[in-house]
Amino acid sequence: MQGCRKNKDQFVATPFALKIPAGFPTPVLFQNNELTVEGFQLGRRLFYDTRLSIDGSIACASCHQQIAGFGTYDHDLSHGIGGEHGIRNASPLFNLAWANTFGWDGRYTKLQDVFAAHITNRIEMGETLNGVVTKLKGASVYPPLFKAAFGSEEINQEKLLNALAQFAGSLVSAETKYDSVKQNLASFTANEQAGYTVFKNKCNTCHAEPLFTDYSYRNIGLPANLILNDKGRMSFTNNRNDSLKFRVPTLRNLYKTFPFMHDGRLIAFSQIFDHYQTGVQASFTLDPLLNNGIALSNSDKTVLLDFLKTLTDNSFTKNSAYNAPQ
Repeated sequence: MQGCRKNKDQFVATPFALKIPAGFPTPVLFQNNELTVEGFQLGRRLFYDTRLSIDGSIACASCHQQIAGFGTYDHDLSHGIGGEHGIRNASPLFNLAWANTFGWDGRYTKLQDVFAAHITNRIEMGETLNGVVTKLKGASVYPPLFKAAFGSEEINQEKLLNALAQFAGSLVSAETKYDSVKQNLASFTANEQAGYTVFKNKCNTCHAEPLFTDYSYRNIGLPANLILNDKGRMSFTNNRNDSLKFRVPTLRNLYKTFPFMHDGRLIAFSQIFDHYQTGVQASFTLDPLLNNGIALSNSDKTVLLDFLKTLTDNSFTKNSAYNAPQ
């Protein structure tokens, strides 16, 4: 991919400095896709463009809504063309620059591949990459934007996917009360502090700070949905030891990203607590940490919810830099 160059006779794009929050590790995403302002803005427009679907009805933003942390809040399973439903809940899109694999089952090693898969999925967007490229070539708004981002008005699959990856990979959420406390700019209430203690004792192994996920894939004992027949990570590894294993999701913005779990089956925090206390289903791939469930008192639940609220980033869901372009 072309990047920023110093030679005045060659293409020059504007470097985009990815915001790295205090305490976060070094991001890994943009090693082979140089981040630029122009690439980000092109990806932003593409993200909201229904031309990416075969019938012009679905954009990436249709399921990944900013108000829900670029996840979905109004239905359990992702919706696609013709009113069809997928088999999984649309994951929130933020802090992806720190991930090495993507998707509920981790089958994608590049963010570009995620977009390619969803664009070409028969149920979701139902298009071909060539079909999208053809439509973009015929839209007067795009050739200048591709030229600004990549130095040429040529539109192709690689540039399309790189631009989308630049936008989604640049979505950073870390302006929460929790982050302010960690930076000594605020203090937890007594309940929030108590909830933080419960979190560290009961949840932190998998939902590791500061990203609140360890990016691992685990079977947490959810009974298999016999209608969806989703085998989790096993669905692409074909390894029975991966049966019913799904990515550990981040707990950041949890209050904005319900319904919960890979298939959106749980809609209330009380259901999550009930699952971990009494609903864990034994199987040979069950995570050993859950062999005895997770014991939580009523007091634990109350203060834990108060702590989880401190992981809400209202500035992220209202950030105009991420809005649909006018």
